[in-house]
Amino acid sequence: MPPSSADGPLHGIRILDLTTVVLGPYATQILGDYGAEVIKVEALDGDLIRANGVSRHPGMSSLFLSLNRNKRSVALDLKKPEGRRLFLEVAAGVDVVVHNMRIGAIARLGLDYDAVCAVNPRVVYCAATGYGQDGPYHAKPSYDDIVQAASGLASLGRNAHGTPTYVPALIADKTAGLALVNALLAALLHRERTGQGQHVEVPMFETLVAFNLAEHLGGLTFEPPLGGAGYARIIGGRRPLPTADGYAAILPYSPEQWTSLFRRIGRADILAHHDLTDRHRVNAVVRLLYDELHGEGPSRTTAQWMEICDELDLPATPVYALDDLPSHPHLKAVGLFQNMEHPSEGALRYVRPAVRFGTTPASVRMPAPLLGQDTEVVLAGLGYSSTEIAALASAGVIATTRAAQAT
Repeated sequence: MPPSSADGPLHGIRILDLTTVVLGPYATQILGDYGAEVIKVEALDGDLIRANGVSRHPGMSSLFLSLNRNKRSVALDLKKPEGRRLFLEVAAGVDVVVHNMRIGAIARLGLDYDAVCAVNPRVVYCAATGYGQDGPYHAKPSYDDIVQAASGLASLGRNAHGTPTYVPALIADKTAGLALVNALLAALLHRERTGQGQHVEVPMFETLVAFNLAEHLGGLTFEPPLGGAGYARIIGGRRPLPTADGYAAILPYSPEQWTSLFRRIGRADILAHHDLTDRHRVNAVVRLLYDELHGEGPSRTTAQWMEICDELDLPATPVYALDDLPSHPHLKAVGLFQNMEHPSEGALRYVRPAVRFGTTPASVRMPAPLLGQDTEVVLAGLGYSSTEIAALASAGVIATTRAAQAT
């Protein structure tokens, strides 16, 4: 395989990526942005997410384009022995193998940790699972909605809406994806120190439970419990402030900030009813304080509220719609949105890596690949001749961009 041109902090790290949809591809996209060479192995009909979202051409959806930049695409039929053999040949020369298949399925393919470790003892092999493999749910299927519901996240909406609600974002997939990045980096660091690879499991359900309970364990923190779970300051309290012409987010946090805000808007009478001399007293009445603030919201425009908050140095922002973000003054100034030319999709907008490294910058070096566009290059790097590659394509073991164009 030709070396990567990356100059990020993971330059020289090679990742064999068997993940699909969102969780795994989001993680490997970040690792690719950090300079790793990512070889994405797809089925002959491609990652399912190629069909989800907005598309200019079939198989190149907005979600796929967003989640799969900085990756090569190799299309293999892993149900065929020849496809599995090719996978293991590639796996023998990488640093990381990562998948988000159910453990039973990957074992039936003969591509589990033991099989990969046999050809690459130093490999960091990471499985992103739905549920931890030590529990009774280990074989259950799992997607974002399911984990939002199972982890208690959906139930938090009951306090604001009366019924459980899903967060309208793939919060479970992306949170578990970030955990996957962290786990892989930690395992790679361990290998650099000791020379030892290892098997790593990142269970989506447990990851989201831990994520939610960081602030919401509440009274369950203690034995015996001192009350129920939940962080009262957030549940049923903070919410966007309705203004005369829209919505704003204003977050007075300290007793001094609440006091200065109510005085500034001419509501010092509220201070006479509530003792805001320390944080504990503020926390005890924070819902009432938000109610009072929301009652004042429509008396001023969003711009007027922003002026007051700037004057008092309070955390605040207008509520932006997604469509407004490319014109956000801060995001424009830092150049978060960038443009590229895709060989098949034309002009595209993307969000650059947000993390800044002073010496080894993260970067977007190539757009999301066409299905199988790098199959020939990767196999040639393993020593396969063009004749052998053509024979594998004819046998339905691999797919290449050339073959797809021919059909």
